[in-house]
Amino acid sequence: MIKKNKYVLLILTISILFLTACEKAVTDDPGIGGGGGGSIKPSTTTTIENPEVHTALSSADKVIDPKTARDNTPVCLETTAPGTASDGNDLAVLDYSNYKDGYVMVNYLGSCAKVKLLITGPDGIQNKYDIKNGYAAFPLTGGNGTYEFSVCENISGTKYSVAYATSLDFPDISEFGPYLHPNQYVYYNDSCKVITKGANLAAYCSTDLDVVTNVYDFITQNIVYDYDKANTVASGYISNVDEILESGTGICLDYSAVMTSMLRSQRIPTRLEVGYVGAENPVYHAWISVYIEDVGWLNGIIQFNGKEWSLVDPTFGASTDPKTLKKYIGDGTNYEISHVY
Repeated sequence: MIKKNKYVLLILTISILFLTACEKAVTDDPGIGGGGGGSIKPSTTTTIENPEVHTALSSADKVIDPKTARDNTPVCLETTAPGTASDGNDLAVLDYSNYKDGYVMVNYLGSCAKVKLLITGPDGIQNKYDIKNGYAAFPLTGGNGTYEFSVCENISGTKYSVAYATSLDFPDISEFGPYLHPNQYVYYNDSCKVITKGANLAAYCSTDLDVVTNVYDFITQNIVYDYDKANTVASGYISNVDEILESGTGICLDYSAVMTSMLRSQRIPTRLEVGYVGAENPVYHAWISVYIEDVGWLNGIIQFNGKEWSLVDPTFGASTDPKTLKKYIGDGTNYEISHVY
């Protein structure tokens, strides 16, 4: 592993917008890089009549036995900071002991009230996070290569100084690790009711595609969009998935966090990407991609267009037709990815 330290004394002006209110102006966060697109191989699924989709949110206390051959036992991978490989200074510690599993742990040690973590991957996409004292997990979503890390302390307004910075070369990152582990923005553990609920939704499913459909149906039928919250939520907001499940209301990040938590705990690699779509009049957009064994990545299978969620039919047999694919997720040229979680 090649390490390149960069300790710089400079002042940064950082414009940071996370996935909070779902209809912010494009000028708030123009996004970085490009994405979207992809191909879907033909597949077949059977519609499962699932009573769990129509039950109350409170029915998440006990995992029910699977009704099909698919094992619905939830698997919640843990993120840890054992300290076997780490770097830092008096203000921050970066533990990369488990980078091959697709994540790093960061702990801020200083006393500043507003601190940002910037991670830029080899794909050029920069993800931005609010951090505080205590370790938290952050995914390595850019694949193998060099990652740049900066911990920045607020001075005033939007001005930040770099408290710690380094770059590290990470080879052999697990292809699916970043999309199977919890992280700061998609946080859950095996005691969360959302995980039990996801297992119960999966109990009636024969395939992973059935699970995706049932999770989507349940969430869109039982969680109501909270417009007041969207208009008042602060930058850096992080979802509490169990609170969203219990309240039955949320904003786009809440929908995303609950869906992704359920799918990852069912051993379905799930990638959440957010940004803007369209060249002339860009609109806010979010898309969820899942990996299905023997099929591959189904890119943009669940999408948010700024007002509502929609499910791309995973069974459409003409999915190998580029025109059909573009109708749903485009060819990637109009997508600008701001964040990947």
